[in-house]
Amino acid sequence: MKAHSSVLQELQRSKCSQYSTSPDYPAPGTKLGISLSVRDGILPIHGLRLQPEGGTCGWYIWAGEFSEAEDFFKPLHVTHLRDWCPAVLPFLALPPGWRFLTDADYEDVWFDQANIR
Repeated sequence: MKAHSSVLQELQRSKCSQYSTSPDYPAPGTKLGISLSVRDGILPIHGLRLQPEGGTCGWYIWAGEFSEAEDFFKPLHVTHLRDWCPAVLPFLALPPGWRFLTDADYEDVWFDQANIR
């Protein structure tokens, strides 16, 4: 497991370097908000990282259309994301304020100042 963890951290460090930002790894044991549509394999996948608070790492990940519904995001421990959607793992060290959009063939990553509180 440790070897897998170091490979993942290197992928995350590389992604941050690609976008000229320093990695901010999610703390162990933290949760993120995720829509069920991610597990269903819907594309594209969106990610937005806010400031971590209350045991969360700040990430909100959804697929397809966004919804304002109160139950749109479900809590998920970061460690279970590997089973839900391994394609997003390289993005998880992007710091608060960063966003991504990806599918099997496309990737867009940007900093969104409006999401820094």
